[in-house]
Amino acid sequence: MAKLIVCEHPLIQEKLAGLRDKHTRPEEFRQMMEEAGALIGYEALRELPTRKTQVQTPLKTAQAEFLEQPVTFVAVLRAGLGLLPGLLRLVPEAGVGHIGLYRNEKTLSPVRYYVRLPRNIGDSFVVVCDPMLATGGSAVEAINILKTDGARRLALVTLLASRAGVKRVHEAHPGVPIYTAAVDAQLNKAGYIVPGLGDAGDRLFATS
Repeated sequence: MAKLIVCEHPLIQEKLAGLRDKHTRPEEFRQMMEEAGALIGYEALRELPTRKTQVQTPLKTAQAEFLEQPVTFVAVLRAGLGLLPGLLRLVPEAGVGHIGLYRNEKTLSPVRYYVRLPRNIGDSFVVVCDPMLATGGSAVEAINILKTDGARRLALVTLLASRAGVKRVHEAHPGVPIYTAAVDAQLNKAGYIVPGLGDAGDRLFATS
């Protein structure tokens, strides 16, 4: 069943406000994206399976839980790189993959130019990191690639989504939940989210 989780925690919403602000400097933008990624990622990882065990405290044995499934973070280049540092602070031992896609400015369709994924990705809980879910083309293509490589359990983490992007991902991959800070109503003719926050990659790397 298609699932959309809009993370309304005040800390996430404050980070989103700063990311939207055109006066936010690139170094501040990077920090805010990193922090927002960790906060939204925390929600996306909530349903990770665990195994029950025991640990010895200084006083007595206590019930404990450890992660039962490995985690892999896959950044959709290039803007997805901005989410990785915060997510890796949550799960430092996670695998990391990269999928390079760029958008054909005439057709708005994604064009693949690079794929590098950890081995045995089918055993992992895979978190796709794509900060802007605009037309949904890149996210759908990234999930297609991951499923072809064997991924079975996936979640999509994004800072900001459009209604059209959510609809497209849900239609193509109804079993993949989407975690985001907000959903904006519109896309402009160039396929950018409105009001959005601009081009996340350009703002992240100061290339605008």
